[in-house]
Amino acid sequence: MSLIITTAGRPDEQSAAFIEQAAVRLQAPVVERKKRSISKMQDIYQSDVLVAGKDRYSFYKRGSDEPFFFHPNSATYRLRRLQKGEQDPLLEATGLKAGDSFLDCTLGLGSDAIIAASRVGMEGSVIGVEADPVISFLTDIGLRSFPIEFPLLQEAMGRVQVIHSDAIQFLESCPDQSYDVVFLDPMFTTPIEESSNFESLRDIGVADSLTEEWVTEALRVCRRRVVLKDHFQSPMFERFGFRQQIRLNTKVHYGVLEK
Repeated sequence: MSLIITTAGRPDEQSAAFIEQAAVRLQAPVVERKKRSISKMQDIYQSDVLVAGKDRYSFYKRGSDEPFFFHPNSATYRLRRLQKGEQDPLLEATGLKAGDSFLDCTLGLGSDAIIAASRVGMEGSVIGVEADPVISFLTDIGLRSFPIEFPLLQEAMGRVQVIHSDAIQFLESCPDQSYDVVFLDPMFTTPIEESSNFESLRDIGVADSLTEEWVTEALRVCRRRVVLKDHFQSPMFERFGFRQQIRLNTKVHYGVLEK
């Protein structure tokens, strides 16, 4: 990964602290902004650029002017629906209950992990594995510091533990039956959300495709079930034996493999 870290146009004490934090975690060099545009810095240093602003990080992949940043995205309105007594398809597919353990092998921005954390509660646990170092870093920081006046969301975000690792390698390190539910979302094969930040995530993230090894390891590690989230036309459901849960009028379907 070729990455440099710089400040926003007018850095302050907060952005200076952000820079130091990112430099240590990502082991990337800090470069003075000197009033240069992001695109100019991308060209000069032939690198992606992470900007430490006053209240957040923004990531610019080389060749793109569109920033990628952490936001809880769909988790916000999904939690509000749950508060109203409505159902959430992830929770229906996973069968999660209070006290369960949930492993999200493809964390991304953590929307599904947040919903899982809201269900398993303080006695449960949610682990999110993310292979891309920048996404892992931004999501880890964002889950703990994103400013929002929604206590239920803040509490759920704070219960998600982020681990930077390749999913299969992490699964291989886990004992048998160590999580109640293992969740797979190989979202990079087919777009299934309509969001500019989500499209940026697809562009910068690690492009994984579901494999026999991945599914086999997930089954070994789960206690109850493996759940797959994918486009409704994905061949992965049938290929790996997932029982596809048909949802009318939506592109997102879930599939279940029972232990």
